[in-house]
Amino acid sequence: MPELPEVEALALDLRGRLRDHAIAQVQLAAFSALKTFDPPISALEGTLVDDVTRHGKFLDIDASGLHLVLHLARAGWVRWRDELPTTPPRPSNKSPLAARVVLEDRSGLDITEAGTRKSLAMYVVRDPLDVPGIATLGPDPLTDDFTLEMLREILQREGRKQIKGVLRHQGTIAGIGNAYSDELLHAARMSPFKPANSLDETELQTLYAAIRDVLGAAVDRSRGLAASELKGEKKSHLAVHGRTGQPCPVCGDTVREVSFADSSLQYCPTCQTGGKPLADRRLSRLLK
Repeated sequence: MPELPEVEALALDLRGRLRDHAIAQVQLAAFSALKTFDPPISALEGTLVDDVTRHGKFLDIDASGLHLVLHLARAGWVRWRDELPTTPPRPSNKSPLAARVVLEDRSGLDITEAGTRKSLAMYVVRDPLDVPGIATLGPDPLTDDFTLEMLREILQREGRKQIKGVLRHQGTIAGIGNAYSDELLHAARMSPFKPANSLDETELQTLYAAIRDVLGAAVDRSRGLAASELKGEKKSHLAVHGRTGQPCPVCGDTVREVSFADSSLQYCPTCQTGGKPLADRRLSRLLK
């Protein structure tokens, strides 16, 4: 799933490609992806792209006062094409293509979503805050106003909730997803199950530094990369996420996993849980 660093880099890359170009047409291949009807998607025709920005994990293409907002969800992506086909895409359950943004010179974007579970979302709005997911976003963790004191207040307000869930909840902190919550908790040497309000001052400062450093470094590495390079860059720098069974790059212990109904988390027992494996209830049920 694209998270804050990848969406930030996508916005930067697409800003350079789209700005000052006219949108000739937005062609839908998966009609269920479009979540709005007013303004109609045809209202984007003839608009000029002014900017491409990010709100949490939402990508915002600002075109003559209208906004084409994308949430790429778990398996969505944006692919730049120097030349697009002249025939519109046909709806197909077998094709990953969800929509196509055609510019005046026939270059443009293919918006795709892999897999059968379709959750990619597109919105055409007059104001980004008209998108419910943007209107309810928490603070962005890389802005200047995301201070140590703000993090302290958030964690105290969330009480005994597990720190992993708090960090990835978009209404609490914007942009951190499953992968980077694993990564920054590993950097902070903190259990993903630790209660949010149980951190002492040293732990709070360590977590705050990890948030800023892990995300900031990922943004720096991604800046200037083309969209086609971002997935590989992200994967090559992950310490624990998606690396179950592999050695921890810090201590050499085996990275372990806890599975849930539709997701999983990865962690290092030595670095994060005092050497004790966390209970994996789904695995326990399978072993009975």
